[in-house]
Amino acid sequence: MKKIYRLIRTDGAARHGEVETAHGTFETPVFMPVGTQGTVKAVSPDILESLGAEIILSNTYHLYLRPGMEIIEKVRGLHRFMNWNHPILTDSGGFQVFSLNALREITEEGVWFASHLDGSRHFLTPAKVVQIQETLGSDIMMCLDECVAFPSTRGYVQASMDLTTKWAKASLEAKTREELALFGIVQGGMYGDLRCQHARELTQLPFDGFAIGGLSVGEPKGLMWEMVEATVPELPEDKPRYMMGVGKPEDILEGIERGVDMFDCVMPTRNARNGMLFTSRGPVIIKNARYAGDTEPLDSECDCYTCRNFTRAYLRHLFMSKEILSAILNTIHNLHFYLNLTRNARRAIDEGNFVGYKEQLIQSWKETES
Repeated sequence: MKKIYRLIRTDGAARHGEVETAHGTFETPVFMPVGTQGTVKAVSPDILESLGAEIILSNTYHLYLRPGMEIIEKVRGLHRFMNWNHPILTDSGGFQVFSLNALREITEEGVWFASHLDGSRHFLTPAKVVQIQETLGSDIMMCLDECVAFPSTRGYVQASMDLTTKWAKASLEAKTREELALFGIVQGGMYGDLRCQHARELTQLPFDGFAIGGLSVGEPKGLMWEMVEATVPELPEDKPRYMMGVGKPEDILEGIERGVDMFDCVMPTRNARNGMLFTSRGPVIIKNARYAGDTEPLDSECDCYTCRNFTRAYLRHLFMSKEILSAILNTIHNLHFYLNLTRNARRAIDEGNFVGYKEQLIQSWKETES
Protein backbone atom coordinates (compact mmCIF):
# COMPACT_ATOMS: atom_id res chain seq x y z
CA MET A 1 0.00 0.00 0.00
CA LYS A 2 1.36 3.40 -1.03
CA LYS A 3 2.05 5.86 1.80
CA ILE A 4 0.28 9.16 1.23
CA TYR A 5 1.59 11.12 4.25
CA ARG A 6 5.01 12.66 4.81
CA LEU A 7 5.90 14.26 8.13
CA ILE A 8 7.95 17.43 7.63
CA ARG A 9 8.37 18.82 11.14
CA THR A 10 6.93 18.59 14.64
CA ASP A 11 6.60 21.02 17.54
CA GLY A 12 5.44 19.05 20.55
CA ALA A 13 2.51 16.99 19.26
CA ALA A 14 1.73 19.55 16.52
CA ARG A 15 2.71 18.31 13.06
CA HIS A 16 3.54 19.93 9.75
CA GLY A 17 3.18 17.38 6.97
CA GLU A 18 1.91 16.81 3.47
CA VAL A 19 -0.60 14.43 1.93
CA GLU A 20 -0.24 13.13 -1.61
CA THR A 21 -3.42 12.42 -3.58
CA ALA A 22 -4.45 11.66 -7.16
CA HIS A 23 -5.12 15.38 -7.74
CA GLY A 24 -2.07 16.82 -6.05
CA THR A 25 -0.41 17.27 -2.70
CA PHE A 26 -1.65 19.46 0.14
CA GLU A 27 0.11 20.55 3.32
CA THR A 28 -1.17 19.95 6.84
CA PRO A 29 -2.46 21.20 9.21
CA VAL A 30 -5.17 22.02 6.70
CA PHE A 31 -8.65 23.48 6.77
CA MET A 32 -10.98 22.07 4.12
CA PRO A 33 -13.77 24.42 2.95
CA VAL A 34 -17.07 22.56 2.82
CA GLY A 35 -18.68 22.17 -0.61
CA THR A 36 -21.45 19.79 0.41
CA GLN A 37 -23.28 19.70 -2.92
CA GLY A 38 -20.30 20.16 -5.21
CA THR A 39 -19.92 23.86 -4.50
CA VAL A 40 -18.52 25.95 -1.69
CA LYS A 41 -21.43 28.32 -1.22
CA ALA A 42 -21.03 31.87 -2.57
CA VAL A 43 -17.57 31.39 -4.11
CA SER A 44 -16.37 30.01 -7.45
CA PRO A 45 -13.48 27.56 -7.91
CA ASP A 46 -11.15 30.34 -9.12
CA ILE A 47 -11.86 32.33 -5.94
CA LEU A 48 -11.06 29.23 -3.86
CA GLU A 49 -7.77 28.87 -5.72
CA SER A 50 -6.91 32.54 -5.16
CA LEU A 51 -7.56 32.06 -1.44
CA GLY A 52 -5.09 29.19 -1.38
CA ALA A 53 -7.57 26.38 -0.73
CA GLU A 54 -5.72 23.11 -1.39
CA ILE A 55 -8.53 20.62 -0.74
CA ILE A 56 -12.29 20.86 -0.32
CA LEU A 57 -14.93 18.56 1.14
CA SER A 58 -18.10 17.34 -0.57
CA ASN A 59 -20.81 14.99 0.65
CA THR A 60 -21.68 11.55 -0.66
CA TYR A 61 -25.25 11.54 0.69
CA HIS A 62 -26.25 14.81 -0.98
CA LEU A 63 -24.56 14.11 -4.32
CA TYR A 64 -25.98 10.58 -4.44
CA LEU A 65 -29.49 12.00 -4.12
CA ARG A 66 -28.91 15.03 -6.36
CA PRO A 67 -27.77 15.17 -9.14
CA GLY A 68 -27.28 11.39 -8.86
CA MET A 69 -24.47 9.10 -9.88
CA GLU A 70 -25.61 8.71 -13.50
CA ILE A 71 -24.86 12.35 -14.23
CA ILE A 72 -21.59 12.38 -12.27
CA GLU A 73 -20.45 9.24 -14.10
CA LYS A 74 -21.42 10.74 -17.46
CA VAL A 75 -19.07 13.69 -16.92
CA ARG A 76 -16.35 11.36 -15.55
CA GLY A 77 -16.31 12.42 -11.94
CA LEU A 78 -16.93 15.24 -9.51
CA HIS A 79 -13.72 17.14 -10.33
CA ARG A 80 -14.85 17.68 -13.92
CA PHE A 81 -18.45 18.28 -12.90
CA MET A 82 -17.55 21.20 -10.64
CA ASN A 83 -14.31 22.23 -12.43
CA TRP A 84 -12.09 21.76 -9.39
CA ASN A 85 -8.72 20.27 -10.29
CA HIS A 86 -7.40 19.84 -6.76
CA PRO A 87 -8.03 17.22 -4.06
CA ILE A 88 -11.54 16.45 -2.85
CA LEU A 89 -12.47 14.56 0.31
CA THR A 90 -15.98 13.16 0.53
CA ASP A 91 -17.75 12.34 3.76
CA SER A 92 -19.53 9.00 3.59
CA GLY A 93 -22.91 10.59 4.28
CA GLY A 94 -23.19 8.62 7.50
CA PHE A 95 -23.63 11.71 9.64
CA GLN A 96 -26.43 13.02 7.40
CA VAL A 97 -28.18 9.65 7.33
CA PHE A 98 -27.98 9.16 11.08
CA SER A 99 -29.23 12.68 11.74
CA LEU A 100 -32.47 11.73 9.99
CA ASN A 101 -33.54 9.84 13.16
CA ALA A 102 -37.07 8.56 12.45
CA LEU A 103 -36.38 8.49 8.71
CA ARG A 104 -33.71 5.78 8.94
CA GLU A 105 -33.27 2.18 10.06
CA ILE A 106 -29.89 0.62 10.89
CA THR A 107 -29.19 -3.03 10.09
CA GLU A 108 -26.05 -5.15 10.22
CA GLU A 109 -25.70 -4.78 6.45
CA GLY A 110 -26.25 -1.04 6.16
CA VAL A 111 -28.83 1.65 6.68
CA TRP A 112 -32.24 2.35 5.17
CA PHE A 113 -33.21 5.98 4.94
CA ALA A 114 -35.85 8.21 3.42
CA SER A 115 -34.58 11.05 1.22
CA HIS A 116 -35.02 14.48 2.75
CA LEU A 117 -35.82 15.69 -0.78
CA ASP A 118 -38.78 13.52 -1.78
CA GLY A 119 -39.18 10.78 0.83
CA SER A 120 -37.92 8.03 -1.51
CA ARG A 121 -36.38 5.00 0.22
CA HIS A 122 -32.69 4.11 -0.19
CA PHE A 123 -30.34 1.52 1.26
CA LEU A 124 -26.68 2.36 1.81
CA THR A 125 -24.17 -0.39 2.52
CA PRO A 126 -20.46 0.08 3.19
CA ALA A 127 -19.71 -1.29 -0.28
CA LYS A 128 -22.23 1.01 -1.97
CA VAL A 129 -20.82 4.04 -0.19
CA VAL A 130 -17.34 3.18 -1.51
CA GLN A 131 -18.76 2.58 -4.99
CA ILE A 132 -20.48 5.98 -4.96
CA GLN A 133 -17.27 7.71 -3.88
CA GLU A 134 -15.24 5.89 -6.53
CA THR A 135 -17.76 7.14 -9.10
CA LEU A 136 -17.29 10.64 -7.71
CA GLY A 137 -13.53 10.13 -7.98
CA SER A 138 -12.95 11.34 -4.42
CA ASP A 139 -9.24 11.65 -3.65
CA ILE A 140 -10.01 10.76 -0.03
CA MET A 141 -13.03 8.56 0.69
CA MET A 142 -14.58 7.98 4.10
CA CYS A 143 -16.08 4.62 5.04
CA LEU A 144 -19.63 4.30 6.32
CA ASP A 145 -19.86 4.56 10.10
CA GLU A 146 -22.47 5.24 12.75
CA CYS A 147 -22.23 8.58 14.48
CA VAL A 148 -23.86 7.96 17.86
CA ALA A 149 -25.84 10.62 19.65
CA PHE A 150 -24.76 12.26 22.89
CA PRO A 151 -25.49 11.02 25.43
CA SER A 152 -25.57 7.29 24.63
CA THR A 153 -25.20 4.32 26.93
CA ARG A 154 -21.95 2.42 27.03
CA GLY A 155 -23.70 -0.71 25.79
CA TYR A 156 -25.12 1.07 22.75
CA VAL A 157 -21.78 2.73 21.95
CA GLN A 158 -19.96 -0.62 22.18
CA ALA A 159 -22.43 -2.30 19.81
CA SER A 160 -22.29 0.68 17.42
CA MET A 161 -18.50 0.65 17.49
CA ASP A 162 -18.44 -3.05 16.62
CA LEU A 163 -20.80 -2.39 13.70
CA THR A 164 -18.58 0.45 12.48
CA THR A 165 -15.58 -1.92 12.55
CA LYS A 166 -17.52 -4.49 10.54
CA TRP A 167 -18.46 -1.82 8.01
CA ALA A 168 -14.85 -0.60 7.89
CA LYS A 169 -13.66 -4.06 6.86
CA ALA A 170 -16.41 -4.28 4.23
CA SER A 171 -15.39 -0.87 2.89
CA LEU A 172 -11.79 -2.00 2.39
CA GLU A 173 -12.96 -5.14 0.61
CA ALA A 174 -15.14 -3.06 -1.72
CA LYS A 175 -12.39 -0.63 -2.76
CA THR A 176 -11.26 -1.09 -6.39
CA ARG A 177 -9.50 2.16 -7.33
CA GLU A 178 -5.98 2.01 -5.94
CA GLU A 179 -5.24 5.69 -6.66
CA LEU A 180 -7.98 6.85 -4.28
CA ALA A 181 -7.36 6.92 -0.52
CA LEU A 182 -9.76 5.46 2.05
CA PHE A 183 -9.87 6.61 5.68
CA GLY A 184 -11.22 4.67 8.66
CA ILE A 185 -13.28 6.51 11.27
CA VAL A 186 -12.65 6.02 14.99
CA GLN A 187 -15.81 6.03 17.09
CA GLY A 188 -16.41 5.13 20.74
CA GLY A 189 -18.75 7.86 21.93
CA MET A 190 -17.63 9.70 25.05
CA TYR A 191 -15.85 6.70 26.58
CA GLY A 192 -12.08 7.14 26.45
CA ASP A 193 -11.29 3.44 26.82
CA LEU A 194 -13.65 2.58 23.96
CA ARG A 195 -11.99 5.24 21.81
CA CYS A 196 -8.61 3.65 22.52
CA GLN A 197 -9.97 0.19 21.80
CA HIS A 198 -11.56 1.23 18.52
CA ALA A 199 -8.45 3.10 17.37
CA ARG A 200 -6.34 0.01 18.06
CA GLU A 201 -8.76 -2.17 16.11
CA LEU A 202 -8.94 0.10 13.09
CA THR A 203 -5.21 0.78 12.89
CA GLN A 204 -4.68 -2.93 12.31
CA LEU A 205 -6.50 -2.46 9.01
CA PRO A 206 -4.80 -1.04 5.88
CA PHE A 207 -6.45 2.37 5.80
CA ASP A 208 -4.60 5.32 4.25
CA GLY A 209 -5.52 7.63 7.12
CA PHE A 210 -7.80 7.89 10.13
CA ALA A 211 -10.55 10.22 11.22
CA ILE A 212 -11.84 10.96 14.71
CA GLY A 213 -15.61 10.88 14.33
CA GLY A 214 -18.60 11.36 16.58
CA LEU A 215 -17.40 14.58 18.22
CA SER A 216 -18.95 18.05 18.38
CA VAL A 217 -22.38 16.43 18.74
CA GLY A 218 -23.46 18.36 21.83
CA GLU A 219 -20.93 17.16 24.39
CA PRO A 220 -19.09 19.61 26.68
CA LYS A 221 -15.92 20.98 25.10
CA GLY A 222 -13.69 19.53 27.80
CA LEU A 223 -15.08 16.06 27.18
CA MET A 224 -14.46 16.42 23.46
CA TRP A 225 -10.79 17.13 24.07
CA GLU A 226 -10.55 14.20 26.46
CA MET A 227 -11.72 11.95 23.62
CA VAL A 228 -9.19 13.44 21.21
CA GLU A 229 -6.41 12.97 23.75
CA ALA A 230 -7.48 9.35 24.24
CA THR A 231 -7.52 8.69 20.50
CA VAL A 232 -4.56 10.48 18.90
CA PRO A 233 -1.78 8.53 20.70
CA GLU A 234 -3.25 5.31 19.26
CA LEU A 235 -3.06 6.57 15.67
CA PRO A 236 0.01 5.88 13.52
CA GLU A 237 2.50 8.70 13.06
CA ASP A 238 2.93 7.97 9.35
CA LYS A 239 -0.71 8.53 8.36
CA PRO A 240 -2.93 11.66 8.35
CA ARG A 241 -5.36 12.34 11.19
CA TYR A 242 -8.66 14.05 10.51
CA MET A 243 -10.99 15.55 13.14
CA MET A 244 -14.39 15.63 11.48
CA GLY A 245 -16.69 18.65 11.63
CA VAL A 246 -14.53 20.87 13.85
CA GLY A 247 -14.85 23.75 14.15
CA LYS A 248 -14.28 27.13 15.69
CA PRO A 249 -10.88 28.79 15.10
CA GLU A 250 -9.77 28.10 18.67
CA ASP A 251 -10.86 24.46 18.31
CA ILE A 252 -8.69 24.04 15.23
CA LEU A 253 -5.70 25.40 17.15
CA GLU A 254 -6.43 23.10 20.08
CA GLY A 255 -6.71 20.15 17.71
CA ILE A 256 -3.41 20.98 16.02
CA GLU A 257 -1.69 21.19 19.39
CA ARG A 258 -2.93 17.65 20.10
CA GLY A 259 -1.58 16.24 16.84
CA VAL A 260 -4.54 16.50 14.45
CA ASP A 261 -3.82 17.29 10.79
CA MET A 262 -7.11 17.90 8.96
CA PHE A 263 -10.25 19.89 9.78
CA ASP A 264 -13.52 20.89 8.13
CA CYS A 265 -16.51 22.92 9.21
CA VAL A 266 -19.37 24.87 7.62
CA MET A 267 -18.85 27.66 10.14
CA PRO A 268 -16.83 30.11 8.00
CA THR A 269 -19.21 29.90 5.04
CA ARG A 270 -22.49 29.62 6.97
CA ASN A 271 -21.56 32.39 9.39
CA ALA A 272 -20.50 34.58 6.49
CA ARG A 273 -23.98 34.33 4.97
CA ASN A 274 -25.46 35.17 8.38
CA GLY A 275 -23.26 38.24 8.82
CA MET A 276 -20.83 36.91 11.43
CA LEU A 277 -17.23 37.60 10.42
CA PHE A 278 -14.00 36.35 11.99
CA THR A 279 -11.28 38.94 12.56
CA SER A 280 -7.93 39.25 14.31
CA ARG A 281 -9.75 40.92 17.21
CA GLY A 282 -12.65 38.51 17.47
CA PRO A 283 -15.98 38.15 15.68
CA VAL A 284 -17.79 41.07 14.08
CA ILE A 285 -21.59 40.98 13.73
CA ILE A 286 -21.80 43.21 10.68
CA LYS A 287 -25.54 44.02 10.96
CA ASN A 288 -24.96 45.97 14.19
CA ALA A 289 -25.80 49.66 13.87
CA ARG A 290 -22.34 50.71 15.08
CA TYR A 291 -20.95 49.80 11.64
CA ALA A 292 -23.43 51.86 9.61
CA GLY A 293 -20.97 54.75 9.20
CA ASP A 294 -17.72 52.87 9.83
CA THR A 295 -15.30 53.62 6.99
CA GLU A 296 -12.55 51.33 8.27
CA PRO A 297 -11.83 47.94 6.66
CA LEU A 298 -13.37 44.92 8.33
CA ASP A 299 -9.97 43.83 9.68
CA SER A 300 -6.98 46.16 9.32
CA GLU A 301 -4.62 43.19 9.76
CA CYS A 302 -6.22 41.16 6.94
CA ASP A 303 -5.07 41.32 3.31
CA CYS A 304 -8.00 39.48 1.72
CA TYR A 305 -9.85 41.02 -1.25
CA THR A 306 -12.75 42.10 0.97
CA CYS A 307 -10.60 43.91 3.53
CA ARG A 308 -8.40 45.55 0.89
CA ASN A 309 -11.32 47.05 -1.00
CA PHE A 310 -14.39 47.59 1.16
CA THR A 311 -15.44 49.28 4.39
CA ARG A 312 -17.45 47.92 7.26
CA ALA A 313 -20.18 50.41 6.32
CA TYR A 314 -20.44 48.94 2.83
CA LEU A 315 -20.43 45.36 4.10
CA ARG A 316 -23.24 46.26 6.52
CA HIS A 317 -25.18 47.97 3.74
CA LEU A 318 -24.92 44.87 1.54
CA PHE A 319 -26.01 42.58 4.36
CA MET A 320 -28.96 44.72 5.41
CA SER A 321 -30.02 45.04 1.75
CA LYS A 322 -29.80 41.25 1.32
CA GLU A 323 -27.52 41.68 -1.67
CA ILE A 324 -25.87 38.55 -3.11
CA LEU A 325 -22.53 40.35 -2.99
CA SER A 326 -22.79 40.33 0.81
CA ALA A 327 -22.50 36.53 0.92
CA ILE A 328 -19.64 36.57 -1.60
CA LEU A 329 -17.49 39.20 0.14
CA ASN A 330 -18.19 37.83 3.62
CA THR A 331 -17.36 34.29 2.53
CA ILE A 332 -14.11 35.39 0.88
CA HIS A 333 -13.05 37.00 4.14
CA ASN A 334 -14.04 34.15 6.45
CA LEU A 335 -12.40 31.49 4.26
CA HIS A 336 -9.25 33.61 4.03
CA PHE A 337 -9.24 33.83 7.83
CA TYR A 338 -9.51 30.06 8.25
CA LEU A 339 -7.03 29.19 5.52
CA ASN A 340 -4.57 31.73 6.88
CA LEU A 341 -5.01 30.25 10.35
CA THR A 342 -3.68 26.85 9.27
CA ARG A 343 -1.11 28.34 6.90
CA ASN A 344 0.39 30.33 9.75
CA ALA A 345 0.11 27.31 12.05
CA ARG A 346 2.39 25.38 9.68
CA ARG A 347 4.89 28.23 9.78
CA ALA A 348 4.74 28.38 13.59
CA ILE A 349 5.40 24.63 13.81
CA ASP A 350 8.41 25.02 11.53
CA GLU A 351 9.70 27.81 13.78
CA GLY A 352 9.10 25.78 16.95
CA ASN A 353 6.64 28.36 18.25
CA PHE A 354 3.20 26.84 17.77
CA VAL A 355 2.06 27.22 21.39
CA GLY A 356 3.09 30.88 21.37
CA TYR A 357 1.24 31.42 18.09
CA LYS A 358 -1.88 29.77 19.46
CA GLU A 359 -1.87 31.65 22.76
CA GLN A 360 -1.28 35.02 21.09
CA LEU A 361 -4.22 34.51 18.74
CA ILE A 362 -6.62 33.32 21.42
CA GLN A 363 -5.67 36.27 23.61
CA SER A 364 -6.32 38.72 20.77
CA TRP A 365 -9.71 37.13 20.05
CA LYS A 366 -10.79 37.80 23.62
CA GLU A 367 -10.89 41.49 22.71
CA THR A 368 -14.16 40.69 20.95
CA GLU A 369 -16.13 43.17 18.89
CA SER A 370 -19.90 42.79 18.69
